[in-house]
Amino acid sequence: MLVLASTSPYRRELLGRLGLDFATFAPRLDEAPLAGESVTATALRLALAKARAAVSTFPSALIIGSDQVAELDGMRLDKPGGRERAQRQLERVSGRDVVFHTAVCVLQAHSGRAQDRLVSTQVRFRPLSRSQISAYLDREQPYDCAGSAKSEGLGIALLESIRGDDPTALIGLPLIAVVSMLRDAGMNVL
Repeated sequence: MLVLASTSPYRRELLGRLGLDFATFAPRLDEAPLAGESVTATALRLALAKARAAVSTFPSALIIGSDQVAELDGMRLDKPGGRERAQRQLERVSGRDVVFHTAVCVLQAHSGRAQDRLVSTQVRFRPLSRSQISAYLDREQPYDCAGSAKSEGLGIALLESIRGDDPTALIGLPLIAVVSMLRDAGMNVL
């Protein structure tokens, strides 16, 4: 049995692209970074914690946990949660590079064996005016997305370039890594 330990509709849609049957589990975690923890360490820790949270419910499953942390100048960019924070966040990233670190963990519940990967994607935002940001927020309302932009939607208009090894990582689940880890765990996607 395959389980996605995530409430993200983006991750659910991405995993669905593989055509596999899977269940979902809503992990309840405090996602705040630990004192002195790097953004990459936070992403990796949370991906594993989300997978582990599903073990008692799915003790014989293969469980996928994932987390994404956006970084600007060494500082974490959280999900804005509302319009004002999204406006400020987009003003900060205007004309700048942001790195989106997406961690994924595949955990074999019965053995406790975990594999994890970190896939980083560098995104260059276009210089944005306040009116452009406001128009974007009116249309897309990306308040549940780190960095306040949905590259899979209208947010692509905010971006100048994307550099990374896996285009799905930026959306929230690096499928190239997932397929590799599932194969290593004994599940052939094809």
